Amino acid sequence: MPTPKLAASAASPPPTGPLAGVKVLDLTAVLMGPSATQTLAALGAEVIKIEPPDGDNVRNVGPMRNPGMGHIFLHVNSGKKSVVLDLKKPAGVAALLRLAEQTDVMISNVRPQAMARLGLDYAAVKARNPKIIYVSCVGFGQGGPYAAKPAYDDLIQGAVGVPWLMQRYRGPEPGYAPVTLADRVTGLHAVYAVTAALYARERTGLGQMVEVPMFEALTQFVMGDHLAGLTFAPPLDEGGKSSKGGKGGYGRLLTPHRRPYETSDGHLCVLIYNDKHWTSFFEAIGDPGGLSADPRFKSHQARSADIDWVYGQVANILRERPTAHWQQLLDQADIPNMPINSPEDLLNDAHLKAVGFFAEVEHPSEGKVHTMRTPTGWSATPCSAPAPAPQLGEHTRAVLAEAGFSEAEINEVCAPTQSSRGLAL
Repeated sequence: MPTPKLAASAASPPPTGPLAGVKVLDLTAVLMGPSATQTLAALGAEVIKIEPPDGDNVRNVGPMRNPGMGHIFLHVNSGKKSVVLDLKKPAGVAALLRLAEQTDVMISNVRPQAMARLGLDYAAVKARNPKIIYVSCVGFGQGGPYAAKPAYDDLIQGAVGVPWLMQRYRGPEPGYAPVTLADRVTGLHAVYAVTAALYARERTGLGQMVEVPMFEALTQFVMGDHLAGLTFAPPLDEGGKSSKGGKGGYGRLLTPHRRPYETSDGHLCVLIYNDKHWTSFFEAIGDPGGLSADPRFKSHQARSADIDWVYGQVANILRERPTAHWQQLLDQADIPNMPINSPEDLLNDAHLKAVGFFAEVEHPSEGKVHTMRTPTGWSATPCSAPAPAPQLGEHTRAVLAEAGFSEAEINEVCAPTQSSRGLAL
């Protein structure tokens, strides 16, 4: 088993926050599950990350200073303890079940079929701890024909229509959103599932199993905007008339004119949305050409019906003057606008600096790194800064000892083992 070079986090004070005192066994890997459990850790939960001897695959996604400590791993695993268990060995499974006896929540994104083969399905874990909250993050709801299919962010984005929307929006080729949209949205569903199940147990005394499927989670996310005329049976077209050819899609989000506006020296994000905004905008610019009198600008419904033309007119106007001029003018008129920021810009953003969102900290093995705090603020149960992301197996012996394992039992669990990278996720 890996021997950590440093174990500085072992002396870290216990976390504070609304979930302080909650213990979570984290059998998740890569991004969807780890992003959820990192949020739980940031809110004060004690999160024990169970890793195979080779570690979570995302440890090896660069850039990185040292092997196994890639940038994404650092961000989605801060505040956690790393325990290495080989779940292909009976001793590893037995150790996990013993840990589960003292745990509030067990969360996994290992496919349920693999969990059952390991003897770690809900029935087996519930037999050891009837009050446990057992959260299964899956690709697809287990009651449907896709239940056993593998799921990754790109595949789920495709399945819920994101590339179709991107093609209709920008064309000619379909494309994915350049963020791990499905993973992170589903991770947030897992967070509220855990907290809601804990609340239900507080009221009823009952543990339970909760299923969190990626496909269904992102379908809800996308179709909340884009079910559109398909909401109705029979479908309605954009004019509100019955139409058998309804395709869905929210027109304002799909117009190719919905993009940062070009100025004379750059670009600016502007959203002139409600009637007040439009009145203020025309007053601020002096209403060239009497556009404010055009009926296509008169109401939200009228603007939506001709959104391409409306956005096109604004584009022509903003192209005439520099970005700084428009920012000052629009701010004075209280019209929503923001610059286009790069990742480097965000790291130096005045607002984010003022609220302390980013911090430069000294990681015990990785040196100086930038970390992000939880976006939420709590008046009565403030969250402490999370401990740095752990090295592989950094807390194995300490966690097992705290759980009551003898030295001999710990040595058996930590005996050298072959790679377990083959565990199906």
